[in-house]
Amino acid sequence: MSAPTMAAAATILLVRDAPGLEVLMVERHHQIDFASGALVFPGGKSTAGDSDPRWIDHCDGHDGDPVQCALKICAVREAFEESGVLLARPARARGAGGPLAGASQIVEIGKLRSAIDKGEHPFLDALMTFGLVLALDTLTPFAHWITPEGMPKRFDTWFYIAETPPEQAAACDGREAVDACWIEPEDALKAAREGRRMIIFPTRLNVEKLAESRSTRAAIEAARARPVVTVLPKVIEENGVLILSIPAEAGYSVTREPLEGNRP
Repeated sequence: MSAPTMAAAATILLVRDAPGLEVLMVERHHQIDFASGALVFPGGKSTAGDSDPRWIDHCDGHDGDPVQCALKICAVREAFEESGVLLARPARARGAGGPLAGASQIVEIGKLRSAIDKGEHPFLDALMTFGLVLALDTLTPFAHWITPEGMPKRFDTWFYIAETPPEQAAACDGREAVDACWIEPEDALKAAREGRRMIIFPTRLNVEKLAESRSTRAAIEAARARPVVTVLPKVIEENGVLILSIPAEAGYSVTREPLEGNRP
């Protein structure tokens, strides 16, 4: 049997102060074959459209790194498809660091969420039609995880963090996500401990890292200040128990946990 293909993927921690730090999380549809029913950050697999060379003219913050730019585009697109939140600016007022589009400015493109999600309408074409450019400059790398070898499905996933446009609201898409909620990191962790929510291993550790900050500004500054260490968990056996092991330099609260009960 051949090894599973590694899929490039991206996810985004959309954060806000309300007044304490909250992050947007979505509940995966129970019929999805990966992490079904889990509470996750919006995200998913990269598509060919995320690497369209035309994006260079329709993004603020396109830094010339085609791989990272495609992943950031993927993260923004997935967040829009799953939650309706769009990190973009009107093209007529573009410029890195400028105000993001408000709710009224994304109403029309919002009508195409389902078609974009299903691949029936290219995301880039929709942005061009409605005079918008992506705000890739708002995304800061937060983490990088690769699914362990031997898993039936493997993903090479970048996590980003960004402040949510203040005027935009979130609503789940009903297809991949069945619930969208703003939640304080500590509350998400408590819900997982008490069995009220399921949070898979990589998500939990990144929620824990987010919980070290008390505001959106502090969380983004902390992410900018630390290096991103790639985490490729190793499955090892100790005293007959399978253990997930991750590098200490990644800076998480644990370096090893039993594989049983965890989805890597």
